[in-house]
This record gives sequence, C-alpha cells and structure tokens, in this order.
Amino acid sequence: MKAKQSETIRSFLAIELDQELVPKILDVQKEFKKTNTNIKYVPSKNMHFTLKFFGNIDLDMVEDIADAVNKVIKNYSSFDLNIKNCGCFPNKNVIKVLWLGLDEGSPIINLKKDLDKEFKKLGFKKERNFISHLTIGRVKSPKNKKEIRNTIEKLEDIEIGNFTVSKICLKKSTLTPQGPIYEDIKVFELD
Repeated sequence: MKAKQSETIRSFLAIELDQELVPKILDVQKEFKKTNTNIKYVPSKNMHFTLKFFGNIDLDMVEDIADAVNKVIKNYSSFDLNIKNCGCFPNKNVIKVLWLGLDEGSPIINLKKDLDKEFKKLGFKKERNFISHLTIGRVKSPKNKKEIRNTIEKLEDIEIGNFTVSKICLKKSTLTPQGPIYEDIKVFELD
C-alpha cells in the first residue's frame, strides 16, 4: 500500500500594508516608471513586509507554524512601523529589487529574531542578513541603470508614513502567469 502524500503549499508570514499609505507608494512607483525600464511592479494588494518565507511546506506544518507564532506574539502588543527610505537589492550596480524600508530600531527586528528562534526548532533556516523592506518592483532588464540609480538616490530619504501593526498573517502564495495570488491561511491578532 502506498503512503498518502501530503499536500504542499507555498507560504510566508507577513505584515500587511495599511491601505491608506498605498497612494504614496504608488507615487514612488510612478517615479521609477519615468525611467522607461522593464520593471515588474508589485500591485498594491500584494504589498507586505515578509517576516518569514517558508517556501513549499506540507499542509500539516501549518499548525506547528501557528503554534510557534502564537508562542512568540503573546509577548508583543500592537506596534507602529514608519515606512521611509528607498533602496535596492543586491546593490546599486546590480539592481534587481526596488524597496522601501523602515525606521532603524523598528520592533519588527526583535519580532523577527524571536520568530526565527521558534521556526528553527521546526527545521527552518534562519535568514542571514534580514532587512525589513517592502518590495515595490523587480527590475527585469538592466537598461537605463543610471536612471534607476538616480531615482533611488533622489528617493533615498523619502518619508511614506506610519501605520499600526495589529495582526500578522500566514499566507498561501499561488504562482500564476499574471503574478502571485496571496490568501490568508491564519491571522494572528496582536493585543
């Protein structure tokens, strides 16, 4: 008799973006659109701050992940994040990802560390150089690199605004030719 194979899903843990900040972020994307470069922009409905990318997991891991998140967040209450600064990965000479960042010393750093300790117990690797960021676009071709670099430098110190984080979401990501579709699997409320 063949063992039943478990269903897998592609998943990640995230903080959703406050929709009131979306117009300012779309304005940043408009600045990059002026560079006439092949950039795939993240639609506003998909914008988030990733706390942990799990990749493909067995569905039966969802409860273990939920238990780990619940264990950590009982030590946290709602907190504010301040979106500011514009940058890129991996660097300004090889621009692949455009992002907006957060204030240094943001509570998300300690939250991420505490979550990683619990996720490590479940067999997930700790990310090396975690930088809290909101991906706004992915550069598909290196043309007009100088214009992109100039736009990043122009927007480096931009202030987008504050929002209060009152929940964390475990999301399922379904890849489609039109882009990923995200669905909440579990929502964790912060006190």
